[in-house]
Amino acid sequence: MNKNSVYETNSFYWDTRGNDFLRAIVLPHYGAFISEEKHQLFGDVSGLKMLEVGCGDGQSLRYHGDHNAGELWGMDISQKQIEKTQQHLRTHGISATLTCSPMEEECGIPINYFDAVYSIYAIGWTTELPGTFSRIASYLKKDGIFIFSWSHPIHRCVVEENDRFVFNKAYSDESWYAVSPDFVQGELTLADRQISTYINALAKAGFVIEQMIEESDEDIIQLHDSSDSLLKRAKMLPITFVIKARKR
Repeated sequence: MNKNSVYETNSFYWDTRGNDFLRAIVLPHYGAFISEEKHQLFGDVSGLKMLEVGCGDGQSLRYHGDHNAGELWGMDISQKQIEKTQQHLRTHGISATLTCSPMEEECGIPINYFDAVYSIYAIGWTTELPGTFSRIASYLKKDGIFIFSWSHPIHRCVVEENDRFVFNKAYSDESWYAVSPDFVQGELTLADRQISTYINALAKAGFVIEQMIEESDEDIIQLHDSSDSLLKRAKMLPITFVIKARKR
């Protein structure tokens, strides 16, 4: 895996097609079938200094702005997404400090400064998970929280064939591959890491895990069309996982 090649491929996708794909993956939803409204992982954010890693088009930053966060920062690999965020927040009267950078790289984000760092369906794009978690830990004050969500690795291992779910790849396979999201032109490069890979990297970076969620919200399931293929998956296996950790 060539880090610069991944940067180039993924930033081009987010610059040209990303907003279409991102639309449903913003707070209060952590991804498919898990919501902040139910689990209240952030709690009261009033007055908190908050950084979003992979801020996309700014809707999750706006969510915290609407809930009286004290200071908002965001970073994203795509300059186009940063511009979308600026426009979106400006429209809603919310200010934020924004940086265009890969999450793995030093980019001028202040150290020991934030009460909370979070990432909604973005952390999995990192080319260097342990280094990214260590960098995020450095941004946080002692006892600061880090919350992130991503596609559950089991979900990526299973396909539907003849009305049955079958494995089409090994759960332990963390190799990088190219993927084109459904109904969207363009290509992305990613890897499917095991849950243990995330947990061990968090521990090495100095985090203590407070909560992990992987079960689908029944209330959200009830709102979906019964013919939705993703709904069928959600009733059988986890689609999204969320981890809340605290810096020691």
